[in-house]
Amino acid sequence: MPKPTDQDDRVNQAAYLARDIAPDIDVVLITHYPDVETLDTVRPGETDLQIALAVNRAVALEMLDAGVEVLVQRADRAAFRRWMSDRDDTPENRRAWIDRSRLLRGSAALEVLGLKASTSPPRQTFGKTPGPIADRLLEAFGDEDSGEFDVLVQGLMAAGRTDVLDLAIRKLGEREGDEAGDDLNWVLLVAAEGAAIGPSGWTELVALAVALPAGDLPDGEELGQGLIESGALADNEELRLLPGWRSPDALVELSFGAVRRVLLDLVDGKPPRDLPPGDTDDLARRGFGVLLGLRIDWAIPVWEEIAAAGGLPTESDEDAAETPDEARRAALFERWRGRVFQEVQGCVPLDVVAFSQVANEIADFLAEAGEQTGGLEEIREFVAACRRKAGGNDVVCHPQIIGDAVELSLYTEAGQLLDILRMPASRLPAPAEEMSPLIGAFVRLVQDRPGR
Repeated sequence: MPKPTDQDDRVNQAAYLARDIAPDIDVVLITHYPDVETLDTVRPGETDLQIALAVNRAVALEMLDAGVEVLVQRADRAAFRRWMSDRDDTPENRRAWIDRSRLLRGSAALEVLGLKASTSPPRQTFGKTPGPIADRLLEAFGDEDSGEFDVLVQGLMAAGRTDVLDLAIRKLGEREGDEAGDDLNWVLLVAAEGAAIGPSGWTELVALAVALPAGDLPDGEELGQGLIESGALADNEELRLLPGWRSPDALVELSFGAVRRVLLDLVDGKPPRDLPPGDTDDLARRGFGVLLGLRIDWAIPVWEEIAAAGGLPTESDEDAAETPDEARRAALFERWRGRVFQEVQGCVPLDVVAFSQVANEIADFLAEAGEQTGGLEEIREFVAACRRKAGGNDVVCHPQIIGDAVELSLYTEAGQLLDILRMPASRLPAPAEEMSPLIGAFVRLVQDRPGR
């Protein structure tokens, strides 16, 4: 009987580990090495190319057999060196490398590994009659301990079978009432906004809601780019925002089917067919605009990290204290938001949230602002009333800080006093000394009373 070789041992060990952790992941990234020089560059000291390739094939076969999607990156020495240029040369950093621009998936990924495309599990299919599938979906929906519901929903959405999903909502509504049907519709909306598609393991539709100043809208593309360049995003997070403003009310009207089509169009780099155009009148009336886009999650399980650790990393505790990196990014986000507030005359960005949460994010912001938001609206209405009183003449404001309150005196440019509004600190949306940019969003400010 032939004696096991070192290659046999390493391949068997890798296959065993892959089989052990496969049930706990949905996707894995394998790095393919085209030659010995590249292998030695990325993994210094390793020069047995045949063992590396055999391990990759064994791992991929185990993962595919368990239904895990296999992504592949071809190691490139130049790209790897560029990535490492501003990082410490540690084994951890070397193993964490992901060449985001050139990941392969599906048959193209398997071909690089030397495997046949047929090795990949077939795509889920469904019968033409929607009734039985809808009943199966509702049965899975009622079983909280089963994972079949999520698998079915994603499969039906991937197959474009919104007819089945719509029928399931109607059936549940007839059986248990409209509220139950609405609950299922909400669950499907949340499911529609994210999927294992795009360049990484997961991509989702997100929204950045912004409290807008009166008058001209700020440049959405410039605002979004500022956030991306602020350093507030995690290393494994990529944000791609559309430049145009959208109305929150219009977005709420999108069905779960439309939301999934918007996601697919954005992933493909196409103009979203189902996305309503920006409504500037509605934006001005509501005072909020939304930038829509993609958040791409690059936190992909990398096989070389798994192999080095002997398994998957332990999941972080959601209730654990904020890490230094999270605190740093939170501070950078607040710094960017403060800069926007100052530079765009009172424009206030909220947090980037999943598409389904944008209405809640706005509601939470208004609830938190409370009386302060009412005070801001009071200033807006005061300025509008003075403009009407001015009868078409230009209006200016002379603000004064009196203690911790602000007094606003509005005049025509000719010097006619129109009215005075005194706002105590309890109704101000910001400290008195920081109010000028907010007031300037509604009316032109002057240092002295006109006509003096």
